[in-house]
Amino acid sequence: MRTVTLDSEDDFDGWRDGVRAAVLDGIPPDRIVWRVGADPGELFGSTPPPPAPAAGFSVPRAFVDLAKKAILHTDRERFALLHTLLVRMRERPSLIDDAADPLVRRIEGLARTVRRDIHKMRAFLRFREMDDEGTPRFVAWFEPEFHIVRANAGFFMDRFAAMHWSILTPEVSIHWDGTVLTEGPGATQADAPDGDPVEQMWHSYYAAIFNPARLKVGAMLKEMPRKYWKNMPETALVPQMIAGAQAREAGMVATAQAKPGGNIDAAWAALREEAMSCTRCSLHEQATQTVFGEGPIDAAMMFVGEQPGDQEDLAGHPFVGPAGQLFDRAMAEAGVERSTVYVTNAVKHFKFEQRGKRRIHAKPDTGEITACRWWIEQERAIVRPKLTVALGATAARSLLGKAVTISRERSRLIDLPGGGAGWITVHPSFLLRLPDPAAKAEEYARFVDDLKTAATHV
Repeated sequence: MRTVTLDSEDDFDGWRDGVRAAVLDGIPPDRIVWRVGADPGELFGSTPPPPAPAAGFSVPRAFVDLAKKAILHTDRERFALLHTLLVRMRERPSLIDDAADPLVRRIEGLARTVRRDIHKMRAFLRFREMDDEGTPRFVAWFEPEFHIVRANAGFFMDRFAAMHWSILTPEVSIHWDGTVLTEGPGATQADAPDGDPVEQMWHSYYAAIFNPARLKVGAMLKEMPRKYWKNMPETALVPQMIAGAQAREAGMVATAQAKPGGNIDAAWAALREEAMSCTRCSLHEQATQTVFGEGPIDAAMMFVGEQPGDQEDLAGHPFVGPAGQLFDRAMAEAGVERSTVYVTNAVKHFKFEQRGKRRIHAKPDTGEITACRWWIEQERAIVRPKLTVALGATAARSLLGKAVTISRERSRLIDLPGGGAGWITVHPSFLLRLPDPAAKAEEYARFVDDLKTAATHV
């Protein structure tokens, strides 16, 4: 019996080294005891693990990605399950793609619940400001279900790079000073502040954008369990707004537009922050993150695409993948600076089908488009573009509230519900899918002409 001791519950590197040595030494999964730190593990005798040999072996990237998520679960059998899958994959590498296999299905289930917990941490964690010897520090309390804190640290470092912050959890605490991430012991909720001046502003914003007519109470309770409510200042308002409020438009947006100064920027930033925790449809469950619009808040032109693609989902920015690169090239040829326009998508989360290691784009359905119309309406209310360009049928449906035929509505001014002018053309991805080079060149030239003509109406 061999015992392998890991540094922590989420020690993927330690597990990888231990399992590599076991596989190369021919030690089966039922002859390995996995221990974490001082955890006594299983009641077997133990021997010190031998050093991992220099030799190694390759595994599909899909297995590595799956293992990195499943390791973060709390299931005590996860190390052995992954070891078993790895041994079986050496005989049958394609096993990782067999969704019907019970072992693969079980491990995928572990990874799926971990991904959901990662999303909840990103969506439901709220920072509160406190004074740290004259320097503002933002502190948040969160209770994850799984060992996701270290794995999620990079997200918060990128999102709040300029802030000094701490995230306290029962298991471990992490601290960011703008340059270095450090780690500390677990904490209690009493160690986190109760509120701050920013919280009242957040209450005002949430009350302004809350729309009871769109609220699905059952879905809300499912996606945002009450255990997270105490961390989120806006949830204190939910019961009274459900009980007594009528459907309303985003009052904060209207108020910001009526006042001079930086109110529009603040309204957009608050709207974007709210969208990051959007659960209006189920697409948030598998997507990496919400991909919100970007560009000048006072842009004269707004471009609306379909949804984020694989690269956009990972980067968190719209139109950065192949379709975005083609869009940039066409915009340049049309004489329109990308930096002067606001670019967003009708649907804010990436919808895809998993095929092996690849995530294949899947078209959003009517319900998903409708669920996301709230964000497009608010973006247009803030930016107030002179012209909104719909790139493809999904974007057109989002703006008009109904299905349209691109060939019939293309390249002409249309009136949009709620005011403003619209323009419909194809999505850049349509050009990428054309197999015939001559047809692709012809359609590309037409697309550039569409952009040129649209710009003349601004």
